Amino acid sequence: MKVILLQDIKGLGKSNTVVNVKDGYARNYLIPKGLVKEATPANMRELERIIAENAAKRAENLEEAQALAKRLETLSVIIKGKGGESGKLFGSVTAKDISDSLKEQHDIEIDKKKFVLEAPIKHLGEHEVDIKLFTDVTAKLKIIVE
Repeated sequence: MKVILLQDIKGLGKSNTVVNVKDGYARNYLIPKGLVKEATPANMRELERIIAENAAKRAENLEEAQALAKRLETLSVIIKGKGGESGKLFGSVTAKDISDSLKEQHDIEIDKKKFVLEAPIKHLGEHEVDIKLFTDVTAKLKIIVE
């Protein structure tokens, strides 16, 4: 029986895809639990509409991410930190600190999980941090620790 997955199911596939499963598995488990619906012509037309909407949203999100990446490339964030004479900080600058400073200084809100830090910043000076904005869009942000 051909069915349309309504959500990701391990071992079957991702949401909004058509898969072939055994009739009993579909009727006794997948359909009653609301995990799939039968691939009728009407449901297939609806699936095509949903896929087109998702593609349009994805393209729009990609454009927004690329525009934000261009804007972030030109910005720098200044973070105040206490440090010793050797230039080492007492503590470190984390992704949360960078996210908070970016919101405060430039009114751009980015989730701290999108910042790619190999390790927290522990030295004064200039640093570059990657921000993963979208699947294929990464921006570099200049961080100045004073």
